[in-house]
Amino acid sequence: MQTIGTAKFRIGQVVRHRVFDFRGVIFDVDPEFNNTEAWYQAIPEDVRPRKDQPFYHLLAENEETEYVAYVSEQNLMPDESGVPVRHPQLAEFFVETGDGHYEPRERIHH
Repeated sequence: MQTIGTAKFRIGQVVRHRVFDFRGVIFDVDPEFNNTEAWYQAIPEDVRPRKDQPFYHLLAENEETEYVAYVSEQNLMPDESGVPVRHPQLAEFFVETGDGHYEPRERIHH
């Protein structure tokens, strides 16, 4: 029987990649890898993460652009900079709190 661990990070948390220079706000979490095998194999083997860990969907940004990223838990760490994230889709998902954190926006269900 496979054991799935608990996610270390939460929805709305600002995180930074351990290796590459980008950061973002988590908007979804997969308990383990849930992307295509082609995507996984495109990662160089020497830095390819394990599949048996949480993977996070980020509204990500770097110096040049904003985008959506899919990152393994082992490659993330909290971003303690306090700098607001500038991703254009941020307001669709979150409300910024007074202390620089992000809380999920209430969704209206039809």
